[in-house]
Amino acid sequence: MAGIRVNETACRERLLAGAEEMGLAIDSRQQAHLIAFLSLLSKWNRAYNLTAVRDPLQMVGRHLLDSLVLLPHLPRGDCLDLGTGAGLPGIPLAIMRPDSRFLLLDGNSKKIRFVRQVKLELGLENIDPLHARAEAYRPDAPFPVIVTRAFSSLPKLVALSDGLWAQGSEILAMKGAVPAQEIAQLAARFSCEVVPLKVPLVAGERCLVRIRRAPEDPLQAVESQQK
Repeated sequence: MAGIRVNETACRERLLAGAEEMGLAIDSRQQAHLIAFLSLLSKWNRAYNLTAVRDPLQMVGRHLLDSLVLLPHLPRGDCLDLGTGAGLPGIPLAIMRPDSRFLLLDGNSKKIRFVRQVKLELGLENIDPLHARAEAYRPDAPFPVIVTRAFSSLPKLVALSDGLWAQGSEILAMKGAVPAQEIAQLAARFSCEVVPLKVPLVAGERCLVRIRRAPEDPLQAVESQQK
């Protein structure tokens, strides 16, 4: 299962340069794990078609830095990476947040097989890969935070994740240009905050849409219980 040869030194230099621009400190262990993940991604990509990005140097910006830009906005604690694909953004975030647990969920069995291999080879005990469809999965308790990256439209995302989060939880949806029409289509019971993102080495617009359930009207809650 040979992929494109990875120049680890060049990738590490690009990673550190981008991280410095983002104001992000990455220790030697985290560097090693991030580059090892990138190498595995390149190696498995030919057989598993994990990403359309083939050049490992481009993967640094398009996948590693584009995932790590979420860190300042991510609360600590349990997190669901919904539609994780090849483990993005979940794996880079888990490497940087060893004190938090990440459930990486995807309906594509091949991609979850890859994520499990990454967990095994890198010894990432704080990730739990799960092969399941979002609409069929029901956790024991709602997640405090859900992250998504290029997953679906916001209305569809909210519908699919209905049983996965609750009042007080939030969804952090990574997008390209501001999806104004999608935001407008969300029901009034959701509030949205758009945060511009700047990802080094990545051209084009990037933003984060932070979705929360709007506070419930106490009068409506009482009326609902009386029905």
